[in-house]
Amino acid sequence: MIPTLMPTYGRSDIAFERGEGVYLYATDGRRYLDFAAGIAVNSLGHAHPHLVKALQDQAARLWHTSNMYTIPEQQRLADRLVGASFADTVFFCNSGVEAIEGGIKLCRRYHHAGGNPGKWRIVTFDGAFHGRSLAALAAANNPKYLDGFGPKVDGFDQVAFNNMNEVRNAIGDDTAAILIEPVQGEGGIRTADIEFMRALRKVCDEFGLLLFLDEVQCGMGRTGKLFAHEWADIRPDVVASAKGIGSGFPLGAILATEDAARGMKPGVHGTTYGGNQLAMTVGNAVMDVMLAGGFMEHVREMGESLRGRLEAIVRMFPEIFKGVRGAGLILGLECVPTVADLVGVLRGQGLLTVPAGENVMRILPPLIVQQTHIDEAARILETVAANWKSKS
Repeated sequence: MIPTLMPTYGRSDIAFERGEGVYLYATDGRRYLDFAAGIAVNSLGHAHPHLVKALQDQAARLWHTSNMYTIPEQQRLADRLVGASFADTVFFCNSGVEAIEGGIKLCRRYHHAGGNPGKWRIVTFDGAFHGRSLAALAAANNPKYLDGFGPKVDGFDQVAFNNMNEVRNAIGDDTAAILIEPVQGEGGIRTADIEFMRALRKVCDEFGLLLFLDEVQCGMGRTGKLFAHEWADIRPDVVASAKGIGSGFPLGAILATEDAARGMKPGVHGTTYGGNQLAMTVGNAVMDVMLAGGFMEHVREMGESLRGRLEAIVRMFPEIFKGVRGAGLILGLECVPTVADLVGVLRGQGLLTVPAGENVMRILPPLIVQQTHIDEAARILETVAANWKSKS
Protein backbone atom coordinates (compact mmCIF):
# COMPACT_ATOMS: atom_id res chain seq x y z
CA MET A 1 0.00 0.00 0.00
CA ILE A 2 1.33 3.42 -0.92
CA PRO A 3 2.11 5.66 2.07
CA THR A 4 0.02 8.75 2.63
CA LEU A 5 3.16 10.81 1.95
CA MET A 6 4.01 10.11 -1.69
CA PRO A 7 7.30 8.15 -1.76
CA THR A 8 9.33 10.40 -4.07
CA TYR A 9 12.21 10.73 -1.58
CA GLY A 10 14.38 8.15 0.15
CA ARG A 11 14.22 9.99 3.45
CA SER A 12 16.40 9.43 6.51
CA ASP A 13 14.53 8.56 9.70
CA ILE A 14 15.97 11.65 11.39
CA ALA A 15 13.42 14.39 12.12
CA PHE A 16 14.58 17.85 13.16
CA GLU A 17 12.55 19.99 15.51
CA ARG A 18 14.62 23.15 15.71
CA GLY A 19 17.71 24.87 14.42
CA GLU A 20 20.12 27.49 15.67
CA GLY A 21 22.81 29.02 13.48
CA VAL A 22 24.77 26.20 11.83
CA TYR A 23 23.23 23.49 14.01
CA LEU A 24 20.10 21.35 13.74
CA TYR A 25 18.52 19.52 16.68
CA ALA A 26 16.66 16.25 16.14
CA THR A 27 13.57 15.09 18.00
CA ASP A 28 15.77 12.77 20.08
CA GLY A 29 17.80 15.79 21.24
CA ARG A 30 20.89 15.06 19.18
CA ARG A 31 22.74 18.01 17.65
CA TYR A 32 24.00 18.00 14.05
CA LEU A 33 26.48 20.34 12.37
CA ASP A 34 24.65 21.39 9.22
CA PHE A 35 27.07 21.57 6.29
CA ALA A 36 24.23 20.84 3.88
CA ALA A 37 22.14 23.95 4.62
CA GLY A 38 19.01 22.48 3.05
CA ILE A 39 21.04 22.00 -0.17
CA ALA A 40 22.51 25.52 -0.19
CA VAL A 41 19.20 27.07 0.91
CA ASN A 42 19.72 28.19 4.52
CA SER A 43 22.27 30.82 3.58
CA LEU A 44 22.03 32.58 6.94
CA GLY A 45 21.65 29.42 8.99
CA HIS A 46 18.69 28.47 11.13
CA ALA A 47 16.45 30.82 13.12
CA HIS A 48 18.50 33.90 12.24
CA PRO A 49 17.09 36.51 14.66
CA HIS A 50 16.81 39.29 12.06
CA LEU A 51 14.89 37.06 9.66
CA VAL A 52 12.67 35.63 12.39
CA LYS A 53 11.71 39.09 13.67
CA ALA A 54 10.99 40.40 10.18
CA LEU A 55 8.80 37.42 9.30
CA GLN A 56 6.91 37.48 12.59
CA ASP A 57 6.16 41.18 12.27
CA GLN A 58 4.95 40.82 8.68
CA ALA A 59 2.90 37.69 9.42
CA ALA A 60 0.92 39.67 11.98
CA ARG A 61 0.09 42.32 9.36
CA LEU A 62 -0.48 40.80 5.91
CA TRP A 63 0.42 37.58 4.08
CA HIS A 64 -0.89 37.77 0.54
CA THR A 65 -2.87 40.01 -1.80
CA SER A 66 -1.80 38.77 -5.29
CA ASN A 67 0.14 40.71 -7.90
CA MET A 68 -3.00 42.55 -9.00
CA TYR A 69 -1.99 45.16 -6.41
CA THR A 70 1.14 47.10 -5.61
CA ILE A 71 3.36 45.34 -3.06
CA PRO A 72 5.82 47.89 -1.60
CA GLU A 73 8.10 45.19 -0.14
CA GLN A 74 8.40 43.70 -3.63
CA GLN A 75 9.43 47.00 -5.17
CA ARG A 76 12.02 47.53 -2.43
CA LEU A 77 13.60 44.10 -2.96
CA ALA A 78 13.66 44.58 -6.73
CA ASP A 79 15.35 47.95 -6.30
CA ARG A 80 17.98 46.45 -4.01
CA LEU A 81 18.73 43.49 -6.28
CA VAL A 82 19.03 45.77 -9.28
CA GLY A 83 21.25 48.16 -7.34
CA ALA A 84 23.59 45.33 -6.30
CA SER A 85 23.74 43.45 -9.60
CA PHE A 86 23.88 43.57 -13.39
CA ALA A 87 20.08 43.61 -13.68
CA ASP A 88 17.61 46.32 -14.63
CA THR A 89 14.45 44.42 -13.70
CA VAL A 90 13.31 41.48 -11.55
CA PHE A 91 10.41 39.01 -11.58
CA PHE A 92 9.67 37.20 -8.30
CA CYS A 93 8.44 33.63 -8.09
CA ASN A 94 8.54 30.80 -5.54
CA SER A 95 11.38 28.46 -6.50
CA GLY A 96 14.43 27.80 -8.62
CA VAL A 97 12.62 25.76 -11.24
CA GLU A 98 10.03 28.52 -11.63
CA ALA A 99 12.86 30.98 -12.21
CA ILE A 100 14.35 28.65 -14.82
CA GLU A 101 11.01 28.13 -16.58
CA GLY A 102 10.33 31.85 -16.57
CA GLY A 103 13.82 32.53 -17.85
CA ILE A 104 13.34 30.11 -20.73
CA LYS A 105 10.11 31.90 -21.64
CA LEU A 106 11.86 35.27 -21.40
CA CYS A 107 14.63 34.13 -23.78
CA ARG A 108 12.12 32.93 -26.37
CA ARG A 109 9.94 36.00 -25.95
CA TYR A 110 12.97 38.27 -26.44
CA HIS A 111 13.50 37.02 -29.97
CA HIS A 112 9.79 36.99 -30.71
CA ALA A 113 9.60 40.64 -29.70
CA GLY A 114 12.61 41.36 -31.89
CA GLY A 115 10.95 39.87 -34.96
CA ASN A 116 12.78 36.53 -34.84
CA PRO A 117 10.24 33.96 -33.58
CA GLY A 118 12.25 31.18 -35.22
CA LYS A 119 14.99 31.61 -32.60
CA TRP A 120 13.82 29.43 -29.69
CA ARG A 121 16.38 26.72 -28.95
CA ILE A 122 18.80 26.92 -26.00
CA VAL A 123 22.31 25.48 -25.72
CA THR A 124 22.86 23.66 -22.39
CA PHE A 125 25.65 21.59 -20.84
CA ASP A 126 26.30 18.05 -19.70
CA GLY A 127 26.21 17.57 -15.95
CA ALA A 128 23.63 20.34 -15.55
CA PHE A 129 20.65 20.33 -13.22
CA HIS A 130 17.98 22.98 -13.64
CA GLY A 131 15.04 21.55 -11.71
CA ARG A 132 12.25 18.96 -12.00
CA SER A 133 9.76 20.47 -14.42
CA LEU A 134 9.54 18.87 -17.86
CA ALA A 135 11.40 21.70 -19.62
CA ALA A 136 14.07 21.88 -16.91
CA LEU A 137 14.62 18.12 -17.11
CA ALA A 138 14.97 18.36 -20.88
CA ALA A 139 17.49 21.18 -20.53
CA ALA A 140 19.67 19.07 -18.22
CA ASN A 141 19.12 15.90 -20.30
CA ASN A 142 19.88 13.48 -17.46
CA PRO A 143 18.44 10.08 -18.46
CA LYS A 144 17.86 9.12 -14.82
CA TYR A 145 15.54 12.07 -14.24
CA LEU A 146 13.84 11.87 -17.66
CA ASP A 147 12.95 8.19 -17.39
CA GLY A 148 9.23 7.52 -17.51
CA PHE A 149 8.04 11.01 -18.37
CA GLY A 150 7.29 10.56 -22.03
CA PRO A 151 8.81 12.43 -24.98
CA LYS A 152 11.46 14.90 -23.95
CA VAL A 153 10.51 18.54 -24.32
CA ASP A 154 12.17 19.88 -27.46
CA GLY A 155 14.25 23.02 -27.66
CA PHE A 156 17.58 22.17 -26.00
CA ASP A 157 20.96 21.26 -27.49
CA GLN A 158 23.43 19.89 -24.96
CA VAL A 159 27.21 20.18 -25.29
CA ALA A 160 30.27 19.42 -23.18
CA PHE A 161 30.96 21.66 -20.18
CA ASN A 162 33.88 24.08 -20.63
CA ASN A 163 34.16 23.24 -24.35
CA MET A 164 33.84 26.31 -26.57
CA ASN A 165 34.27 24.35 -29.82
CA GLU A 166 31.14 22.33 -29.04
CA VAL A 167 29.26 25.49 -28.09
CA ARG A 168 30.02 27.10 -31.43
CA ASN A 169 29.12 23.96 -33.34
CA ALA A 170 25.73 23.80 -31.58
CA ILE A 171 24.70 27.35 -32.50
CA GLY A 172 22.28 27.49 -35.39
CA ASP A 173 19.82 29.89 -36.95
CA ASP A 174 17.21 28.82 -34.39
CA THR A 175 19.41 29.30 -31.30
CA ALA A 176 18.07 31.83 -28.82
CA ALA A 177 20.30 31.55 -25.74
CA ILE A 178 22.95 29.70 -23.80
CA LEU A 179 22.01 28.39 -20.33
CA ILE A 180 24.74 27.46 -17.86
CA GLU A 181 25.42 27.09 -14.13
CA PRO A 182 28.69 28.91 -13.30
CA VAL A 183 29.16 26.19 -10.68
CA GLN A 184 27.27 22.96 -11.24
CA GLY A 185 25.84 21.73 -7.94
CA GLU A 186 23.96 18.49 -8.57
CA GLY A 187 26.45 17.69 -11.33
CA GLY A 188 29.33 17.45 -8.86
CA ILE A 189 30.54 20.98 -7.99
CA ARG A 190 32.02 21.47 -11.44
CA THR A 191 33.17 25.07 -11.97
CA ALA A 192 33.04 26.81 -15.32
CA ASP A 193 36.44 28.25 -16.23
CA ILE A 194 36.66 32.03 -15.98
CA GLU A 195 37.84 32.31 -19.58
CA PHE A 196 35.05 29.98 -20.70
CA MET A 197 32.47 32.25 -19.08
CA ARG A 198 34.01 35.26 -20.82
CA ALA A 199 34.03 33.39 -24.13
CA LEU A 200 30.34 32.58 -23.69
CA ARG A 201 29.59 36.28 -23.29
CA LYS A 202 31.52 37.02 -26.48
CA VAL A 203 29.85 34.30 -28.52
CA CYS A 204 26.42 35.46 -27.36
CA ASP A 205 27.26 38.98 -28.51
CA GLU A 206 28.58 37.61 -31.80
CA PHE A 207 25.44 35.65 -32.64
CA GLY A 208 22.82 37.83 -30.94
CA LEU A 209 22.01 35.29 -28.21
CA LEU A 210 21.06 35.78 -24.57
CA LEU A 211 23.42 34.54 -21.87
CA PHE A 212 21.17 32.90 -19.27
CA LEU A 213 22.83 31.86 -16.00
CA ASP A 214 21.40 29.41 -13.49
CA GLU A 215 22.66 30.75 -10.16
CA VAL A 216 20.00 29.03 -8.09
CA GLN A 217 22.59 27.13 -6.06
CA CYS A 218 25.84 29.05 -6.59
CA GLY A 219 24.43 32.58 -6.28
CA MET A 220 23.46 34.82 -3.38
CA GLY A 221 26.88 35.02 -1.79
CA ARG A 222 27.86 31.36 -1.90
CA THR A 223 31.10 32.00 -3.83
CA GLY A 224 31.98 35.15 -1.89
CA LYS A 225 30.30 37.56 -4.29
CA LEU A 226 26.57 38.17 -4.60
CA PHE A 227 26.58 36.22 -7.88
CA ALA A 228 29.18 33.74 -9.09
CA HIS A 229 29.48 35.28 -12.57
CA GLU A 230 30.97 38.40 -11.00
CA TRP A 231 34.30 36.55 -10.70
CA ALA A 232 34.48 36.51 -14.52
CA ASP A 233 33.65 40.23 -14.69
CA ILE A 234 30.88 39.69 -17.24
CA ARG A 235 27.32 40.97 -17.54
CA PRO A 236 24.78 38.24 -18.26
CA ASP A 237 21.40 38.94 -19.81
CA VAL A 238 19.31 36.75 -17.50
CA VAL A 239 19.97 35.10 -14.13
CA ALA A 240 17.77 32.63 -12.26
CA SER A 241 18.06 32.94 -8.48
CA ALA A 242 16.47 31.05 -5.58
CA LYS A 243 17.62 28.94 -2.60
CA GLY A 244 19.81 31.35 -0.60
CA ILE A 245 17.79 34.41 -1.63
CA GLY A 246 15.15 33.45 0.96
CA SER A 247 17.43 31.57 3.37
CA GLY A 248 14.81 28.84 3.75
CA PHE A 249 11.66 30.74 2.85
CA PRO A 250 10.32 29.78 -0.63
CA LEU A 251 11.51 32.52 -2.97
CA GLY A 252 12.86 32.69 -6.50
CA ALA A 253 13.70 35.50 -8.89
CA ILE A 254 14.45 36.15 -12.53
CA LEU A 255 16.89 39.02 -12.94
CA ALA A 256 17.32 40.53 -16.41
CA THR A 257 18.62 43.46 -18.34
CA GLU A 258 16.16 45.91 -19.84
CA ASP A 259 16.93 44.69 -23.35
CA ALA A 260 16.54 40.99 -22.47
CA ALA A 261 13.15 41.67 -20.87
CA ARG A 262 11.81 43.69 -23.80
CA GLY A 263 9.15 41.09 -24.54
CA MET A 264 7.84 40.78 -20.99
CA LYS A 265 4.59 42.72 -21.03
CA PRO A 266 1.43 42.48 -18.91
CA GLY A 267 -0.21 39.11 -19.41
CA VAL A 268 2.73 37.13 -20.86
CA HIS A 269 3.85 35.63 -17.53
CA GLY A 270 2.56 35.49 -13.99
CA THR A 271 2.46 33.81 -10.59
CA THR A 272 -0.14 33.48 -7.86
CA TYR A 273 2.10 33.39 -4.79
CA GLY A 274 5.35 34.80 -6.15
CA GLY A 275 6.40 38.08 -4.60
CA ASN A 276 3.89 38.00 -1.76
CA GLN A 277 4.39 40.06 1.36
CA LEU A 278 5.85 37.25 3.48
CA ALA A 279 8.45 36.22 0.89
CA MET A 280 9.42 39.80 0.10
CA THR A 281 9.87 40.68 3.76
CA VAL A 282 12.20 37.72 4.24
CA GLY A 283 14.06 38.51 1.02
CA ASN A 284 14.67 42.05 2.18
CA ALA A 285 15.86 40.80 5.57
CA VAL A 286 18.32 38.49 3.80
CA MET A 287 19.59 41.43 1.77
CA ASP A 288 20.02 43.47 4.96
CA VAL A 289 22.54 40.89 6.14
CA MET A 290 24.23 40.10 2.83
CA LEU A 291 24.74 43.73 1.82
CA ALA A 292 26.20 44.67 5.20
CA GLY A 293 29.86 45.62 5.24
CA GLY A 294 32.23 42.69 5.64
CA PHE A 295 29.71 39.94 4.90
CA MET A 296 31.15 38.81 1.56
CA GLU A 297 34.67 39.18 2.90
CA HIS A 298 33.71 36.78 5.69
CA VAL A 299 32.36 34.26 3.16
CA ARG A 300 35.59 34.43 1.17
CA GLU A 301 37.71 34.05 4.30
CA MET A 302 35.72 31.07 5.54
CA GLY A 303 35.75 29.55 2.06
CA GLU A 304 39.53 29.72 1.89
CA SER A 305 39.85 28.23 5.37
CA LEU A 306 37.42 25.40 4.64
CA ARG A 307 39.07 24.58 1.35
CA GLY A 308 42.47 24.48 3.03
CA ARG A 309 41.20 22.05 5.67
CA LEU A 310 39.58 19.84 3.03
CA GLU A 311 42.74 19.79 0.92
CA ALA A 312 44.74 18.76 3.98
CA ILE A 313 42.27 15.92 4.62
CA VAL A 314 42.67 14.76 1.00
CA ARG A 315 46.44 14.62 1.50
CA MET A 316 46.01 12.70 4.76
CA PHE A 317 43.54 10.17 3.33
CA PRO A 318 44.11 9.65 -0.42
CA GLU A 319 42.42 6.25 -0.11
CA ILE A 320 39.17 8.02 0.83
CA PHE A 321 39.25 11.39 -0.95
CA LYS A 322 40.74 12.32 -4.33
CA GLY A 323 40.41 16.09 -4.45
CA VAL A 324 38.52 19.29 -3.69
CA ARG A 325 36.36 21.24 -6.13
CA GLY A 326 34.37 24.44 -6.12
CA ALA A 327 34.64 28.00 -4.88
CA GLY A 328 33.83 29.93 -1.72
CA LEU A 329 31.40 27.92 0.40
CA ILE A 330 30.15 25.69 -2.40
CA LEU A 331 32.78 22.96 -2.23
CA GLY A 332 32.95 19.31 -3.15
CA LEU A 333 35.05 16.38 -1.97
CA GLU A 334 35.79 13.81 -4.67
CA CYS A 335 35.29 10.44 -2.96
CA VAL A 336 36.83 7.03 -3.52
CA PRO A 337 34.20 4.98 -1.64
CA THR A 338 30.58 5.44 -2.68
CA VAL A 339 29.62 8.97 -1.70
CA ALA A 340 26.20 7.98 -0.35
CA ASP A 341 27.87 5.59 2.08
CA LEU A 342 30.25 8.29 3.32
CA VAL A 343 27.42 10.81 3.69
CA GLY A 344 25.51 8.29 5.79
CA VAL A 345 28.45 7.59 8.10
CA LEU A 346 29.16 11.31 8.53
CA ARG A 347 25.51 11.88 9.40
CA GLY A 348 25.85 9.20 12.05
CA GLN A 349 28.75 11.20 13.48
CA GLY A 350 26.76 14.43 13.54
CA LEU A 351 27.86 16.10 10.28
CA LEU A 352 25.34 16.73 7.49
CA THR A 353 26.57 16.83 3.88
CA VAL A 354 24.98 16.24 0.46
CA PRO A 355 25.89 13.74 -2.29
CA ALA A 356 26.25 14.91 -5.88
CA GLY A 357 27.21 13.58 -9.31
CA GLU A 358 30.62 12.12 -10.15
CA ASN A 359 30.80 10.59 -6.65
CA VAL A 360 31.27 14.00 -5.05
CA MET A 361 30.22 15.09 -1.57
CA ARG A 362 28.84 18.63 -1.44
CA ILE A 363 30.03 20.78 1.48
CA LEU A 364 27.55 23.67 1.79
CA PRO A 365 27.65 25.32 5.22
CA PRO A 366 25.55 28.40 5.97
CA LEU A 367 27.38 31.56 4.95
CA ILE A 368 27.52 32.63 8.61
CA VAL A 369 29.81 29.68 9.43
CA GLN A 370 32.71 30.43 11.79
CA GLN A 371 36.20 28.98 12.10
CA THR A 372 35.19 26.87 15.09
CA HIS A 373 32.53 25.17 12.96
CA ILE A 374 35.02 24.47 10.20
CA ASP A 375 37.40 22.96 12.74
CA GLU A 376 34.59 20.79 14.12
CA ALA A 377 33.61 19.56 10.65
CA ALA A 378 37.23 18.79 9.80
CA ARG A 379 37.65 16.73 12.97
CA ILE A 380 34.58 14.65 12.12
CA LEU A 381 35.78 14.13 8.54
CA GLU A 382 39.22 13.07 9.77
CA THR A 383 37.74 10.63 12.30
CA VAL A 384 35.42 9.03 9.75
CA ALA A 385 38.20 8.79 7.16
CA ALA A 386 40.61 7.23 9.65
CA ASN A 387 38.04 4.65 10.74
CA TRP A 388 37.13 3.91 7.13
CA LYS A 389 40.81 3.41 6.25
CA SER A 390 41.39 1.06 9.18
CA LYS A 391 38.43 -1.14 8.18
CA SER A 392 39.36 -1.35 4.50
